[in-house]
Amino acid sequence: MWGSRRASDTPPARRARAALRVPLLFGALLFGLMPGAPGAAPREEALDLGALKGRVVYLDFWASWCAPCRESFPWMNRLQQQLGPQGLVVVAVNVDRERRDADRFIEAQEPRFRIVFDPEGLLAEKFSVRGMPTSFLIDRDGHVQLRHEGFRLADREGLAREVGRLVLGKPANGGSS
Repeated sequence: MWGSRRASDTPPARRARAALRVPLLFGALLFGLMPGAPGAAPREEALDLGALKGRVVYLDFWASWCAPCRESFPWMNRLQQQLGPQGLVVVAVNVDRERRDADRFIEAQEPRFRIVFDPEGLLAEKFSVRGMPTSFLIDRDGHVQLRHEGFRLADREGLAREVGRLVLGKPANGGSS
């Protein structure tokens, strides 16, 4: 069910993925999105992760104080632009308690993907997020295929390859442009 066996297929990793399946497939989690500025991330009243079944989701948890998050946002913009038409949805979940901190970060980064606010950390807790950023690659059936903690420029190519494999059935461009 999870594809080839990886080092991340330890019993705790399998339990974590199994725990994520139910809310993703049945849409039990609803969270408000940011009101978008012109040309910014899509505007929506709520995000139903279950409604994204059939699409590949790159779910990223971030905070305004996170230096690696500044590096990941331009990369996620390119991913969304490149692979969105083929079925990728990038969703970035902010965990700042102070909305103004997140808003300043968003203004500077100009995301072109969905932003969700989680100031109480409820969604981050459900996904057992321990550090920033932490990303999850979720396949078209709602199964978590990859969990990645941190973000370094050197990570881009490998992550883009995994995203491309799920979206296109083959590796995508390395994402370094």
